Amino acid sequence: MRNKIPCSAERLSLLDPPMIQAVVDRNAFHIGNQYLSQNRVRIVEADDAQISSAVIGNSGLYEQTIRLKEGHLISKCSCALPEEPMCRHSIAVLLEYHRWAQPRNNQQKKSKTSPASQPTQPPTNRDSAPVPHSAPTTDLKLGEVMAFVEWFQLGVKALERGEPLPESSKLGGDITPWIQAIRNLEERRRESEEIQINLESDMRTREAYVGRLTQQLQASMEEMKATQTHAQQLQQELTSCKEMLTKVAEVVSEVGSYDGQLKSIASEVLSKGSQLDKLAHSFREVSITLRAIAKNAANS
Repeated sequence: MRNKIPCSAERLSLLDPPMIQAVVDRNAFHIGNQYLSQNRVRIVEADDAQISSAVIGNSGLYEQTIRLKEGHLISKCSCALPEEPMCRHSIAVLLEYHRWAQPRNNQQKKSKTSPASQPTQPPTNRDSAPVPHSAPTTDLKLGEVMAFVEWFQLGVKALERGEPLPESSKLGGDITPWIQAIRNLEERRRESEEIQINLESDMRTREAYVGRLTQQLQASMEEMKATQTHAQQLQQELTSCKEMLTKVAEVVSEVGSYDGQLKSIASEVLSKGSQLDKLAHSFREVSITLRAIAKNAANS
């Protein structure tokens, strides 16, 4: 997403939070300020005319390029948010750059005012002894270095105890960028520790999930083996049933042939019985006739 808005500031470092809040969306400024407080902004390269940066958003990493050109503030971000006139990521970058540029601006103002405050030295004679002009400046820098060393020792002890770095508002001058760099390194270290803790927790969760899947897979394999064994037993029983059915079919076929034979024998027996009935009837008739003849013979 690319936006272009008029800007009266001569340098990007002059864009303070109230000026930014006055021209951007309220919700976008609120979210951008949250990104700043959560240390999600990474400035890759910056000066008073252009900033190259990256912001860790809620859905990924987005890159920004912000330029101050011909009275216009041009912002370009890789996100697709429809926020106007500037997205939350570009707002977070401007807020971070203002915070980052403040010590440098203070140092530049101090360096500009220091030559005017120094008294002009009268011209020295060639034969006279030189006047040491750099002694006060050397003492001041040495004092700043000693103060920085003292603050650094306190900071090391605080880090060993797991506490935040000590306050450095009383320290200034040339050592301010050193302190800011150490604070940035400490913030990045804490971020790295948080990321490492989250990754370790995620890894433990995934390992537990893989362990559960492995147990389920083993149980499924055991069930599959039991099912295969049962299927083999069923196959053997089915083969036995087929053999029995074959034998039963043979018996049924034999019974059918025996039935035909029995029917033919029964038919023969019936026909023989009919003949026997006829023969018995003939015998009865002959018997009756013989009796009649015998009776007649007896009467005569």
